[in-house]
Amino acid sequence: MKKDFLTLLDVDAGELEALLAEAERLKALRREGRSHALLQGKSLGMIFEKASTRTRVSFEAGMHDLGGHALFLNPTDLQIGRGELARDTARVLSRYVSAVMIRAYKHTTIEEFARYASVPVINGLSDIAHPCQVLADLMTLREHFSSLKDVRLAWIGDGNNVCNSLLMASAHTGLDLRVACPPGYQPPQWIVEEALSHGARLTFCKTAEEAAEGAHAIYTDVWVSMGNEAEREARLRAFQGYTIAADIVNRAEPDAIVMHCLPAHRGEEITDEVIEGPQSVVWDQAENRLHAQKALLVQLLH
Repeated sequence: MKKDFLTLLDVDAGELEALLAEAERLKALRREGRSHALLQGKSLGMIFEKASTRTRVSFEAGMHDLGGHALFLNPTDLQIGRGELARDTARVLSRYVSAVMIRAYKHTTIEEFARYASVPVINGLSDIAHPCQVLADLMTLREHFSSLKDVRLAWIGDGNNVCNSLLMASAHTGLDLRVACPPGYQPPQWIVEEALSHGARLTFCKTAEEAAEGAHAIYTDVWVSMGNEAEREARLRAFQGYTIAADIVNRAEPDAIVMHCLPAHRGEEITDEVIEGPQSVVWDQAENRLHAQKALLVQLLH
């Protein structure tokens, strides 16, 4: 029976632990220059409604490392860009490739694609969730703190798709998630309730300072994501006071790390001083997209 990866609730705690352990193993093999062509003869179709740097390159390089092949599929070059139904494209691509990764504007697009595809479907990003990013984030946290249980993670900024996926991750890992968002920009209530029903540890904080107090890790993302450009001025006003600057970092534990999923708008959600500072693990996070996604591909296809 095929398995999809649309949100982190598509895996249980044991499967997530196995994924992260495999990601660490594959990272070590790659750094040692040892072959790990576990997906020879497999192919991944990659559909991008949204522009991408890390998602595209990490999946493409990852399939190459694993001995497989990745196909970049721009919707404007496909019939889906001219009105073909997602369900029809899903059924056709299932005859050609071993799995499909989609980076879409709407989560419902990915859900429909998965419903009709007979091969695994991976959410490369949607408006609701960014589970591949959070796999890499969890891997990065493990590298610094060994265990995820009781790690205090402060999310400061927009209650967006990455924040949603961290809520789901908390349900499986014991992460103590502190969330500080401006009024009107919190995660959707139904996602909060879903995560809590699965055991997430969640505290909503009124200010960035409160969330950062005693944190082991501080995490932020852009305030104006792709698709929100028309709201830019309103968002910039609403998010004043939520910039990750040195004074915010200084409220955290002395060995705290600073995270950002990139791309960064320096001077808005994070200062140049912080992202380039000694506590930043932003580049480790970006690298770990490669290793975490390779582990996911192996789990789904090997």
